[in-house]
Amino acid sequence: MFPVSIRISKKAKAVVRGLSGINEADQSLIFGANIPEGSYLRLMKGNVDKLITGAEESAISVSQGLKETIELVVLISCVGRRLVLKQLAEEEIDAVRNVIGDTSKITGFYSYGEIAPLNESLCELHHQTMTITTLSEC
Repeated sequence: MFPVSIRISKKAKAVVRGLSGINEADQSLIFGANIPEGSYLRLMKGNVDKLITGAEESAISVSQGLKETIELVVLISCVGRRLVLKQLAEEEIDAVRNVIGDTSKITGFYSYGEIAPLNESLCELHHQTMTITTLSEC
């Protein structure tokens, strides 16, 4: 199923909403979160290579500038990514491991969305994302 990119206005930052079902009775789409009436929607298509590269780039971003050794990595990935990646889901984890290194413990789980800010904005619910949290001893 295709996710959508939504904007509440033409100038607003876009967020992704995952399609979770279809209501055949009233011919409507069911999404994993509210989409305000009047929003601008754009159909998106998942790309396996870009999802894996995105996980790698996020790991690079989170590990840059750290002076301490990363001891624990917590990966929270949206179940929508898992549906797109299918049997390649482990490659997303391997991409993070290749950046972080083998000395760090990695754990995680799948969620139905992540709450985080987009750039410097307020927190928002996001779908189709992977959140990487690293913990180190100071």
